[in-house]
Amino acid sequence: MKIFVISLIAFITTTVLFSCKQKINADNIYFNGKIWTGDTANPSASVIAIKGNQIVYVGNDISFVNGETKIDLGGKMLTPGFIDNHTHFLSGGYNLTSVHLKEVKTKKEFIETIKKYCKNLKGDEWILGGDWNNDAWGGELPNKSWIDSVTGNHPLAISRYDGHMILANSIALQKAKLNNASKNPFGGTIWKDTKGMITGILKDEAMNPVMKEVPSPTAKDYEQYLANASQYAVEHGFTQVHDVGSYGGWPELETYHKAYKANQLKLRIYAFVPLSDWEKLDGYVKKNGKGDDYLRWGGVKGFVDGSLGSTTAWFYEPYLDEPTTSGFPVTDTLNLKKWVIAADAANLQVVVHAIGDRANDYILNVFDSAIRINGEKDRRFRVEHAQHMRTETMDRYFQLKVIPSMHPYHVVDDGSFAPKRLDDKRLKGTYAFKSLLDRGVPVCFGSDWTVGPLDAILGIYAATGRETSDGKNPDGWYPDQKLSVEQALKCYTVNNAYGVNMENKLGQLKVGFLADFVVLDKNLLALTPYQIKEVKILQTVVNGKTVYIK
Repeated sequence: MKIFVISLIAFITTTVLFSCKQKINADNIYFNGKIWTGDTANPSASVIAIKGNQIVYVGNDISFVNGETKIDLGGKMLTPGFIDNHTHFLSGGYNLTSVHLKEVKTKKEFIETIKKYCKNLKGDEWILGGDWNNDAWGGELPNKSWIDSVTGNHPLAISRYDGHMILANSIALQKAKLNNASKNPFGGTIWKDTKGMITGILKDEAMNPVMKEVPSPTAKDYEQYLANASQYAVEHGFTQVHDVGSYGGWPELETYHKAYKANQLKLRIYAFVPLSDWEKLDGYVKKNGKGDDYLRWGGVKGFVDGSLGSTTAWFYEPYLDEPTTSGFPVTDTLNLKKWVIAADAANLQVVVHAIGDRANDYILNVFDSAIRINGEKDRRFRVEHAQHMRTETMDRYFQLKVIPSMHPYHVVDDGSFAPKRLDDKRLKGTYAFKSLLDRGVPVCFGSDWTVGPLDAILGIYAATGRETSDGKNPDGWYPDQKLSVEQALKCYTVNNAYGVNMENKLGQLKVGFLADFVVLDKNLLALTPYQIKEVKILQTVVNGKTVYIK
């Protein structure tokens, strides 16, 4: 009898508490899903509810929520919206309609693709974009003689896919006043053949004379690039991108402001300007603040070195296939250090491109100096790419609280040619995602679009499988660096939000967070890496609004 009375009291108490519990009001309720939240305290759920632009419920009991619109996910996966930590967003929007050379495998195909593209051009319009990969046809660098006869009156300056090398045709070289007598500038190389003849290949700072001749896009052009890029981004599940610049940073920021004021931004954007402009940005921030949750600024981006593909990344030892060089800094190192310290003192977020092992060590030393000079504070220094590093360098990332901003799909591309440039000792510290995460370093992920595809699904596939494009590493290139799907997801969501001081608003599905999420057709956590790359985006929601639905 006593047990019965106690049970009855417990039942009545539970019933009363439940009946008295005030239900949560929502605009939209998504249920019957496999929800990965990114929240370690509540990692999975089947129901999520949003009101306005905020999440109001994440759990498993739909009866707790009132809402007029209920969306049955049918067992599909729902995750926080993907964030890309490193894009060249507007030039990516341009490249969507330019000549495409990334998949070209032969010299003949290279020439024919450009010839076909030129047939649709008028007058003397410039040919830009390209994203060619000479390693796809054995490594031979293209030559202006390949394409002078098919480009007509059009000046051409097409980039290698890493963005650190261009091929210019004779018309473009003439406009830039570059010829056989031209000398290499600081931080760049004018490539010449064995007879001393200029080939049209220009590396890093040597690209500047040609690129200065390219007419600046109009405001209308920029608007179109943004429209192209934004639609492409939301179709691939992105709810925020970090734009590290394509056209000098300031035209991009102006374009974003204009779209924001017209309520035409489809996704959140964090825009960077060049590090050398830190003083101008400091004044701009003092006058205008740093934006809001939708459009933000206040970051500056600099460069230490070039790229592995262009053999301009800065290493301690020479390249195996170009033993006369170990790469070089592309920015005067004294200026770079001065700018970093000054920008940090002005409370601007500083991110710096560093690829080679020597470049990574150099910029960590600079960051260390800034910390000692300006004092301890929450600054979120980032190294963009953080591609090749020594074991002791990984330890310093943790000690200095520096964020490695990395790009997993580069494994697929670079892994096919890196062994001919670097020895095994250096390659073991290449794209060392897991070694860094195991040290407690908050690795964040992106694409470096258009260097890599603006596609988090392909990024997760690359991080978990580490297969290379040549098919020679089916079990993974340096497989000890492979991540779990959950680790890769966190790098695209939780860690990326941390990378821009938004970890209390974005990157996780938690009550009170902004309602950014994506619906996938399959459960990533149940797939092999090879299967992951076939996953499709079904819906993208930004700030509580559906911006894409398949």
